[in-house]
Amino acid sequence: MLLHILARGRIARSPEGELLDRYLKRITWPVKHSELPDKGGTLPPLGAQTRRVLLDERGRQFSSEEFAALLGRWRDEGVREARFEIGAADGHGDSARDEADVLIAFGAMTWPHLMARAMLAEQLYRATAILAGHPYHRAG
Repeated sequence: MLLHILARGRIARSPEGELLDRYLKRITWPVKHSELPDKGGTLPPLGAQTRRVLLDERGRQFSSEEFAALLGRWRDEGVREARFEIGAADGHGDSARDEADVLIAFGAMTWPHLMARAMLAEQLYRATAILAGHPYHRAG
């Protein structure tokens, strides 16, 4: 299953970009990072076996184990792509939220978009490590 991070805005060369790249390189599943302009641009069409996940302040807060279980279930069901969308500064519109399969929040606080990308990449790495039985995730 392809893990696809689709984000508005450019991360360019920055500490956050380096952190994003560090975690993307660790993920053993197919992974892709795409950027769109802050406004406009067209989203790639969703395939029949694609799950759309929006990072949104109104979303559900998953534990790392719950997030891993969700990805594992989608993988086992034959989902081809899990697309994780990070909106621009104003977030996502109501129609995008309504069309999404899942809304995820990283807590009640607002996070900078560049940090959210790096945090998402780390959680994707952690989830795939959990599913592989890798010791990276040390649950208490």
